[in-house]
Amino acid sequence: MRRLGLLAALVSALGAQAALADGVGVKIGVLNDQASIYAVDSGLETVEAVKMAAEDAGLVLGHKVEVVSADHQQKSDIGVGIAREWFDNKQVDVIADVPNSAIGFGVQALSTQKKKIALFVGAMSADIYGSKCSPYAVQWGLDTWSLSHALAKAILARGGKRWFFIGADYTFGKSLVAETSDAVKAGGGTVLRAVYAPLGGSDFSSFILQAQAADPQVVALANSSADTVATLKQAKEFGLGGKDQSFAAYVIFQSHIKEMTLPVAQGLLVVNPFLWTKDEETRAFSKRFSDRVGHPPDWDPVMTYSAVLHYLKAVNAVGSKDADKVMAKMREMPVNDFATKNGHLRPDGRLERDLYLLEVKAPSESTGPYDVYKLVGTVPAKEAFRPMSEGGCPLVKP
Repeated sequence: MRRLGLLAALVSALGAQAALADGVGVKIGVLNDQASIYAVDSGLETVEAVKMAAEDAGLVLGHKVEVVSADHQQKSDIGVGIAREWFDNKQVDVIADVPNSAIGFGVQALSTQKKKIALFVGAMSADIYGSKCSPYAVQWGLDTWSLSHALAKAILARGGKRWFFIGADYTFGKSLVAETSDAVKAGGGTVLRAVYAPLGGSDFSSFILQAQAADPQVVALANSSADTVATLKQAKEFGLGGKDQSFAAYVIFQSHIKEMTLPVAQGLLVVNPFLWTKDEETRAFSKRFSDRVGHPPDWDPVMTYSAVLHYLKAVNAVGSKDADKVMAKMREMPVNDFATKNGHLRPDGRLERDLYLLEVKAPSESTGPYDVYKLVGTVPAKEAFRPMSEGGCPLVKP
């Protein structure tokens, strides 16, 4: 009897492998940075979140979902080369995450050519659902327009009218400053000045002193990751950020807050699509994730999980991996999971959902090393993302 059971298990396993080899089952490729600047709170953690989505989806088209991953090393030729190999020779049906918009554009063009679906989360250029939009691409995470406009709207609503920018001296930083400045002025605020610091610099003192002299209500750090950490640390040493001043950041993760410590980061404002302590559902998922990874998730793993799960639900609903049918179903179905309620995938590929204004807690408010944020505001979905009429997406009918 035991031999029959073992034989049945072997036949089942071989059948599953054959199904994937023949392209019958669904195969997901997670393409991201697994060793450098964007690996923090994403990378392999996002891969694990996608595996959780595959498990939670159960059988799709009658088969288990397979997940593969690769490190694009922040190089376009490597990233696009991996995507091409996956699509052409490895039976990968969909590629997910892809932090780094330059690589994202290459993957987007390839997925359009191959009629395969791309689920962008880490790629943050608003052109993905704008002038470069594709019928086979979605943008599920934050983007440069939502980062700047949602942050400005939420802080203006709290009375933060006078803004000073310390930006990174390259396209990303300048784009954030320009977009946020437009939103601040449109909302009745004032831009006092913008200064730009070299990427990867270690001394931000001259920029901080200029901000101090301008006496703003809001100091917006239009840089990212390590540069944001260094700027904020030095600003606090100079006494910037008093009672009537707030710091705002664009791209920063909970591990960076933990590194800075709450006494330094306290009061920092960020816009985020996810807060792991928000409610019972977010806490329950975060407990599962933490059991596998060692700490609660940040937004990139969560939003990639959400995108992949929605895709898998759509595949099951249409009974096919046909990209046109699946994309139509993804747009038709509301997005509802533990992190997103009543979300909607627009014709231009943008997931439309509420965003949250979060404030870094005081040490006395925190219950643990990753309990770093409190919810202080909500930006409604219709205000959080660029209107389709302004994006220039050729898929959007006038």
